[in-house]
Amino acid sequence: MATLRETQIGKTVRVVKLHGEGAIRRRIMDMGITKGTEIFVRKVAPLGDPIEVQVRGYELSLRKADAQLIEVAG
Repeated sequence: MATLRETQIGKTVRVVKLHGEGAIRRRIMDMGITKGTEIFVRKVAPLGDPIEVQVRGYELSLRKADAQLIEVAG
């Protein structure tokens, strides 16, 4: 499966699974990223970090390390 980190700019994907444990997983879920949520990738910074996405109607910036923990299907 693909991760959010590998998703191309302009694509909308759906969260399949969250990897990671403890505080990291809880922080991602607190941002509104849960199983079944649609995420639109708006842009990626010039050096690739962070990734700007749109989730549940608001914009959010994620580090590549966090985006790698989000498994998506497109």
